[in-house]
Amino acid sequence: MTHPVLSSGNVAVITGGASGIGLAAAKKFAALGMTVCIADLGADRLEAARAEIAAVAKDGADVVTSETDVSRPDDLMALEKMVTDRFGGTDLLMNNAGIQPGSAIFGPLGAWERVLAVNLWGVIHGSHAFAPGMIARGRPGVIINTGSKQGITTPPGDPAYNVSKTGVKAFTEALQHELRNTPGRQVNAHLLIPGFVFTPLAAGGRTEKPAGAWTPEQTVDFMVQHLEAGDFYILCPDNDVPRPLDERRILWAAGDIVENRPPLSRWHPDYKAAFEEFSKQGR
Repeated sequence: MTHPVLSSGNVAVITGGASGIGLAAAKKFAALGMTVCIADLGADRLEAARAEIAAVAKDGADVVTSETDVSRPDDLMALEKMVTDRFGGTDLLMNNAGIQPGSAIFGPLGAWERVLAVNLWGVIHGSHAFAPGMIARGRPGVIINTGSKQGITTPPGDPAYNVSKTGVKAFTEALQHELRNTPGRQVNAHLLIPGFVFTPLAAGGRTEKPAGAWTPEQTVDFMVQHLEAGDFYILCPDNDVPRPLDERRILWAAGDIVENRPPLSRWHPDYKAAFEEFSKQGR
């Protein structure tokens, strides 16, 4: 069964579309015959991505690019106007742009501000710019926001990224609740929760995909399958972590509150054995 939005002639807008999951999604949608607009930074990167997408586009479907800084609301408003003026509106919005330069609790505030501006505010700006017009069209539409498992289990090591992706989760849940309760709307939001994906963001200087990682293409194929199933939470496994283990990790994280354990007890030496026993039920 094919999702009605994933149809030839419909329009997809993807931020962070010049590489990684965004580029894989753009190629997937173009191969279905959708008009694709990728938004990112860097004219050379955008042109290289445009050529890749155009090479697989079904029946010469349109592929356009836009230099867009998602941390700037005016850039997103201009992007929405360009797409509407040129193609009549947007059927699928993928708020996917993200950065992960690394952070520390008492690290430079500028790094925190940039991560939040792109990863969280970029999703909010994109939704504010596009969703009202998508709703007003009165036709099926999809908003996909790219989150992260780090926004759910919040492992130690990169707090700014975790905070940004936790915010994306909370915002997308609120967005879907709002959409669900808007009379006559046909637009739905979905939270994409990737596993370990070999992208420029996660490569860490590596040139070959680790065995445990999925490719961006595998992630997008899984995303499309679960869009068609109507899932809100699109929780992706990878080659190292199956869904049952993800579920145990998520449940344990929630249990820190319910059981009044120390925060991030999964990494606390006093709870190591208890977590290992708990997690075996997901293996």
